[in-house]
Parts: sequence; structure tokens; C-alpha cells
Amino acid sequence: MTQLDPGPQVDLGVGARAYDPRLTNEDLAPLKDQSWGTYNIFAFWMSDVHSVGGYVTAGSLFAFGLTSWQVFIALIAGIVIVQFFCNLVAKPSQVAAVPYPVISRASFGVLGANIPAIIRGLIAVAWYGVQTFLAAGSLTIVLLKLWPGLMDYADVDQHGFLGLSLVGYVSFAILWVVQAAVFWRGMETIRKFIDFCGPAVYVAMFVLCAYMLIRADFDISFTLSDKDLGFWKTISVMLGAIALVVSYFSGPMLNFGDFSRYSKDFASVKRGNFWGLPVNFVLFSLLVVLTASATVPVFGQIITDPVHTVEAIDTYTAVLLGGMTFVIATVGINIVANFIAPAFDFSNVSPQRISWRMGGMIAAVGSVLLTPWNWYDNPDAIFWTLGMLGALIGPLFGILIADYYLIRKQHVVVDDLFTLDEDGEYFYTNGYNPSAIIAVVFSGALAITSVLIPKLSGHVEWLPDYSWFLGCGLGFASYLVLATLNGVGQPKTVATEAAPA
Repeated sequence: MTQLDPGPQVDLGVGARAYDPRLTNEDLAPLKDQSWGTYNIFAFWMSDVHSVGGYVTAGSLFAFGLTSWQVFIALIAGIVIVQFFCNLVAKPSQVAAVPYPVISRASFGVLGANIPAIIRGLIAVAWYGVQTFLAAGSLTIVLLKLWPGLMDYADVDQHGFLGLSLVGYVSFAILWVVQAAVFWRGMETIRKFIDFCGPAVYVAMFVLCAYMLIRADFDISFTLSDKDLGFWKTISVMLGAIALVVSYFSGPMLNFGDFSRYSKDFASVKRGNFWGLPVNFVLFSLLVVLTASATVPVFGQIITDPVHTVEAIDTYTAVLLGGMTFVIATVGINIVANFIAPAFDFSNVSPQRISWRMGGMIAAVGSVLLTPWNWYDNPDAIFWTLGMLGALIGPLFGILIADYYLIRKQHVVVDDLFTLDEDGEYFYTNGYNPSAIIAVVFSGALAITSVLIPKLSGHVEWLPDYSWFLGCGLGFASYLVLATLNGVGQPKTVATEAAPA
């Protein structure tokens, strides 16, 4: 009987090649102990979802003029797509027990993998600074509530330097040190931290939602817009909302292999993704929608930022507990989404000189040098730094999926991910796979163009919403064609074939 789907295979090689030190350190090497279970993956997604950014993204869908049921359909459809792609990207790293930059050596080459690693690392550094700055804003609110006398020192015009107030610097520094301390203690501490963050934010969200509903006498409207979109316009807006949800999670999707590698089996990953994405996201979105809806009768306007909602309540206890909760939430997503990824990426560039911890600290220092408080409120700065780089996430994702599932048929020769021997499966041409490089340049250029056209022309404003899908699809298709034509995936030597049972 022919077996159509052989399933994932991990080949340690015949003769077990010695790992080249130029490609290896203890952080990049395959894990000997994969111990994470379903709850750990579930908690990872809680930390990713339960953030100020996630709250604002879900709440902002009402601004499109959609009704409550249309918003929920868009949220559910978007998060199911995210779940599907996360299951795809999780498997290669889980079966090989290696992080993203290492598994990408299979498609880009053992040296070419530095290309996607650097792209991903730069995006993460920029967002790390932004998220730390956002969390610092929440902490500043708490500090001013505790010590009102600091108000003058929170004024950038009176006591400011390089665009940030003295209190702002203090808040940013406190969170910078806290995040670095958690990260420095290693993945086990990070696991415990995210296991705590997600549930903690849920408690605060339920309390905030209940408080706002009581203040509104449970008299709220789910239709927060008087727009009459019409049938086809509604469909178009809902598709854009779905794309927005997927785009919001595009970074964590690409980074997910850095965490799935710690899981004891792929079944645990799938269960964790199910509970952490569709189930968790719908419940979180329901709380967001109820809370945002209640701000209209209570404050006379819709507020989709939870920090501003807590600040508007102006109750001492609410500001303290709410502010600190959202500080913890933002720190949680920042560590898992924007600290660990560049740590692996920069370590991959020079494993013997840059450890995982040093790679993370490079990212942390880089985030300060970018002075995110100056360019976060500048749409042009965000567009050119994050918009352009972000358009490349889709192609990197598409190439990885095409290589692992269609070119390699879920077969990984782990030893060859760590060798510079010319007969290694992933050495290609001088360590670089031309098929992947051409595919990422081609698809990346078109994805960037899809973002540039509306910016420069003022037309087709909807096009950037789909840049991830465009880049992913083009990266997938172009790599598949080029890799097939160039014979990528065909065994080079007997040494790369699985040993007989």
C-alpha cells in the first residue's frame, strides 16, 4: 500500500556529521529536552493576544462601520487563518528542535539563512522599542497617580531630552531593565513568566469589563457606527478586517518556531494553538467589544485603548491595578515576540561570538538607540522602517512552508543544518541557495510595491492590507518553481539519506 504522506522525518545522518563551530552554539543546537506541553503554548498565545496592541486592534474593527456580528465573523475567520499557518510553521522547528534561523538554513542555505534572520531581527528590534515605550506610558500613569508631584517632570517641554520627559526616561529604563532581567535568566524563566501573564491580564479584563458594564447599566449598543455600507462594501470591509487580524499576528507567526521547538510533541502544539488562538481570541475579543461599547454611554465617546479607559475612570485603585496589569501584558508580548527572535537571529550570524543572551542584549540596546518615542507618533517613520520591512515577512513565511512541505516532503537532515561541508544537503552554492534568494527578492519587491503604491499615489488604500498575503503567496509560488527547476531537495550523497531501520 502506497503511503502518500510520510509525515515529518528527522534524519541525524549516516555517520553523524560533526557540527561546525561556525554554525553552532548551545542555543542554536537541537534541544535534548523538549518539555513544553499544551498549556505552555496556550499561555504563549495569551501573552501575545492580551496586549494593548491586541485590544486596540480588536476594538478598532468597529471603526470600519461593521456591526457586532460582522466584527466577530471577521475576528474568527482571521484567527482561524492564523491558527492554520501557525500549525504549518511550527512543525519543522518542533520535529528538528531548532529555532527559526536554523530551520531556514534548509531553504536559504547554511550561510544564506542570515538574510531572513537579519530581516526578522531588525523588525523585532524596532518593535521591541515601540512596545517598551508603550508599556512605559502605562507605568508613567501609575507613577503620576502615586506621586502627583512628579507631574512637572513628566512634561517634555520643562524636563525633557531628545523628545522624552524625565519621568518617561525613568519608566522606560525600569521596564528595559525588568525585561532584560527576565530574558537573561533564560527560557525556563520566560516560560514561567508568560504562564503567569496571560491569566493575570484576563482577571483584569473581566474586572474592567464588569465595572464598565455596571457603570453603563448594561445599556450598550454593539453598532458603534451609523454608516450604511451596503452589501458589497460590507464584504470588502470584512475582508480587510480579516486581513488586518492576520497581518497583526504575522510577526508571531514567523517567530513561532522559536517556541514550538520546546514542545514535547506536535500534538501539544496543535492543542495549544487551538485553545490559545480561536478559543482565547474570541473570548478576549468579546471582552474588548463589551468594554469598548460601554465607554460610549459612560464617557460619551468610544475608547479603544485600555490604558486610556483606565485613566478615564480616574479611580485610584483602578488606575493602579489597571495600569500595572497592562504594563505586565505589554512586557509579556514584548519578550516573546520581540526579544527572543532577534536573540536567535543575531546569534545565528556569528554563533561563537554572539550567544543567545548577547544577541538579545544587542536588540535591547538597539531599541534604545532608535529612540522609539520620537518616531512612533510619526506615520512616515513607521511606514519606512516597519512598513517596508514588514512587507518581507510574508515572503519569508511562504518560502519556509514551500521548502519544508513540498520540496523536502517534511524531511529534515538535522546534522546538515550545522555543516559547511560541500556535500551537505543545505550547502548549495557557497552556502547560499540562489532559488530562495531570488524568490525573496522577487516576492519581497512586489510586496513592498503593494505598500508603496497607495502611499505615493493616494489610491487603492486597501492594497497594503493584503501585502502579507501577496508576499506569502508569491514567495511560496516563486520558490517552488525555482527550487523544482534547480533540483533543490534531491539527495546529494548517500550520507544524507535516512539510515535503514
